[in-house]
Amino acid sequence: MAYGQKILKGDAYKRAAIKRRHIRIRKHINGTAERPRLVVTRSNRHIVAQVIDDIKGHTLASASTLDTTIRGGEGDKSTQAKQVGALVAERAKAAGVEAVVFDRGGNQYAGRIAALADAAREAGLKF
Repeated sequence: MAYGQKILKGDAYKRAAIKRRHIRIRKHINGTAERPRLVVTRSNRHIVAQVIDDIKGHTLASASTLDTTIRGGEGDKSTQAKQVGALVAERAKAAGVEAVVFDRGGNQYAGRIAALADAAREAGLKF
């Protein structure tokens, strides 16, 4: 996708801006076997976190608000993001991952993205 796009309005503009930022971030961030990439994907209703080894192309651990352990949970979306962060950190540690590279996916590091990252750090993942 090229950077030069036609002028968009509203939500289409926001989606295009997120896509541009994500492309720009991915130029510099790469997951290895020692430090895989923790990818966060955010929608209006849900949040998904995956720990990916980019060299092999494998997902080592994942968690989302669609998991049965979190789905229908109490609290607002930030609280659910904290639960996802703790769960993905627990699953990553079970897979033998101690440190990760954080990929915010073009989103701003605030709100649900920051809540997920803080919960993953508290659960023992190193960024």
